[in-house]
Amino acid sequence: MTINLADYPLLANIDSPDDLRMLDQNQLIQASNELRSYLLSSVSKSSGHFASGLGTIELTVALHYVYKTPFDHLIWDVGHQAYPHKILTGRRDKLHTIRQKDGLHPFPWREESDYDVLSVGHSSTSISAALGLAVAAEKEALNRKVVAVIGDGAMTAGMAFEALNHAGDIKRDMLVILNDNEMSISENVGALNNHFAKMLSGSIYTGIREGSKRILKNLPPIKELASRAEEHLKGMVVPSTFFEELGFNYIGPIDGHDVNGLVDTISNMRNLKGPQILHIATKKGKGYEAAEQDPIKYHAVPKFDPSQTSLPKSKPSLPTYSKIFGDWLCKTAEQNKSLVAVTPAMGEGSGMVEFSQRFPEQYFDVAIAEQHAVTFAAGLAIGGRKPVVAIYSSFLQRGYDQFIHDVAIQNLPVLFAIDRAGIVGADGPTHQGAFDLSFMRCVPNIVIMAPSDERECQLMLNTGFKHNGPSAVRYPRGCGNGAQLPDINETIEMGKGNIISQPNAENSEPSVAILNFGSTLDEAKIAAQQLNCTLVDMRFIKPLDVSLIDKMVKTHDIIVTIEDNAIAGGAGSGVNEYILSQGIAIKILNIGLPDSFIKHGTQQEIHHELGLDSQGIINKITRFIKPV
Repeated sequence: MTINLADYPLLANIDSPDDLRMLDQNQLIQASNELRSYLLSSVSKSSGHFASGLGTIELTVALHYVYKTPFDHLIWDVGHQAYPHKILTGRRDKLHTIRQKDGLHPFPWREESDYDVLSVGHSSTSISAALGLAVAAEKEALNRKVVAVIGDGAMTAGMAFEALNHAGDIKRDMLVILNDNEMSISENVGALNNHFAKMLSGSIYTGIREGSKRILKNLPPIKELASRAEEHLKGMVVPSTFFEELGFNYIGPIDGHDVNGLVDTISNMRNLKGPQILHIATKKGKGYEAAEQDPIKYHAVPKFDPSQTSLPKSKPSLPTYSKIFGDWLCKTAEQNKSLVAVTPAMGEGSGMVEFSQRFPEQYFDVAIAEQHAVTFAAGLAIGGRKPVVAIYSSFLQRGYDQFIHDVAIQNLPVLFAIDRAGIVGADGPTHQGAFDLSFMRCVPNIVIMAPSDERECQLMLNTGFKHNGPSAVRYPRGCGNGAQLPDINETIEMGKGNIISQPNAENSEPSVAILNFGSTLDEAKIAAQQLNCTLVDMRFIKPLDVSLIDKMVKTHDIIVTIEDNAIAGGAGSGVNEYILSQGIAIKILNIGLPDSFIKHGTQQEIHHELGLDSQGIINKITRFIKPV
């Protein structure tokens, strides 16, 4: 993909922030406009995260203009908004490869650039990391500055508040920029706050502020009175009290799309001592009307025509597993008023929009608070409700202690609907659902199921919902194979698998039984047919169908397990443990995800590379039977 850099006279000459800092400040508006236009042109041709980056154009320019990156540390929370940062830090001409196999990483990534200080992908980590860097910078004594940029959504997570509390307590020099894209900016309020922000961050005000504190430090009653007077003076024009109570000096809110105002304020704040918060108000999708009107739809986009007013409609296809889950929620809620659905800010991604509209009293989006979501569900269960926690596999990792302590130990009837299990694709290592079977399987009391298609998914949701204890159904990103859905009340027998196919009479030695767990079944079918193997859909990871395993062990020479999860500690490991516990000697091959973090690419590309497609399975089994 080529973009004519002649259309971007300033941006074409910015290969690093050093080049940006060579510009006069009065050129930054043009630089910001070019950066926004380039982002629109590039992402519309290649796909990727979009609306968040449009909202941080001016902030990105201002930060790299004021701070001496990469010497000064700049941390982006989550990283959806970091595309402009990548463009300004030497990756402009590779932006079209973002989220593609062997292309730029979808988020800031330490291995990719010195400007990416923290590898990210999940929210609310920036302040904690920035505080650690600030402590290290103080010990280093080189006057290195540290900045964390966090959105208002990410600020809802408990981890962000833990970090704020600690930072306010130990008072190291750092700047936290709260990017608030929910607050509207009127021209008058924006101008007023910009004026006060410059005043409150300027040397005269801060000099008076710090000087008065030193003078009054031995007079506690007067010092306290002065402190309160300052707080109320600032509180008249800015909502500072909360952050001030945590120990931060608060400035804002100011217009996050006024690049010169940002540069002036950030320049003032750069040398302030102690923890600082700059509150900026921005608009997601800024500068592209369609994205401004619907930032959720334009959060991550396919290739599209910027001249059109809507994104291209995807071709009709089978419903996704998320859609299957959302429909199941609605059907079940129609019959059972005790159902309560809980999600940590993943309502749309988990297919819960219709449910939230039809059953608002039974729907709780707890924001980016996975730990709270799990324990909240535990409380609901104790109170006689039937909670269903819809959560992505990689996000459940954040609620693991609560999963064990608050649900499993107490054997509470909480159903975990685990979306995006296995390889998810373009979002890379931070989002691959590679570990859920491994970290859940070792926990007592839990029932774990993995559907091979959408029919099995609904059967397992029914079964888990009616189970009087903790249960989990883990299903992949994407669509099933068109299997017909069962009755909403139909369940399956606990811990029982299915024999899908058996070899014909001409089966040759050695005989092989493939035990499949989950969504890899269709590829396993192809492999089993070509290799003339027995194929079993195990369905349950816990409890295992040990009677079926016994049968396969007695009638076969080789056992092969297949799963879209880490081999280490996964479903296959459970089979190994059982067979070993019986004192049986038999050859076992475990096929799954390797002991490494899986990079980004499409699901098909990654499955092929890892040998989880049919040909890869055939090759692995063939080599195991007859090593070269």
